[in-house]
Amino acid sequence: MTTETRQPGALERAAVILGVLVAALWVIEILDTFAFSDGLERHGIRPRAWSGLDGVVWAPFLHGTFGHLISNTVPLLVLGGLVMTSGAIRWLQVTAIVALAGGLLTWLFAFSGNSIHIGASGVIFGYLGYLLASAFFERSIRAVVIAVIVGVVYGGGLLVGFLPRPGISWEGHLFGFLAGVGTAWAFGRRTGNSNAA
Repeated sequence: MTTETRQPGALERAAVILGVLVAALWVIEILDTFAFSDGLERHGIRPRAWSGLDGVVWAPFLHGTFGHLISNTVPLLVLGGLVMTSGAIRWLQVTAIVALAGGLLTWLFAFSGNSIHIGASGVIFGYLGYLLASAFFERSIRAVVIAVIVGVVYGGGLLVGFLPRPGISWEGHLFGFLAGVGTAWAFGRRTGNSNAA
């Protein structure tokens, strides 16, 4: 009797990739809280301060509290998983673009004061923008179905996330969303699936 080693399928690989990302966020928050006394948070985005430009890279990995991370975990898994339905490479591209472009726009245009912008919610809103706009730019049944589901489930949160509130990086949400829309447009044009100019 022989046994065959089963290669993991695309869905399983996606789950592993997202699981590793979320586990890394939790490890970082545990270290930040218990080893660094919340000192890592200072590495977030500080608008228009050269010392805060590196926060564009670090901000998605940093969270203010465990509650902040908990509120980002489920949408990151769900929306990241939906983006992953286009493949792991596309997920990686979308994630990198929305994190960097959304972060850079936040650094350039967010209200400064003494604010430091941190958290994965900019990426989450980038996923929202990408998934909703992909329905228009890709014009595929899969993209439309995903956009309808995302709109129904997350539409209210999308609107609330854009409202200016103390302690919430609504600018990060807005610019992440716009980066996601721009990413959907760019991929739609690149694949020739868009009739939009």
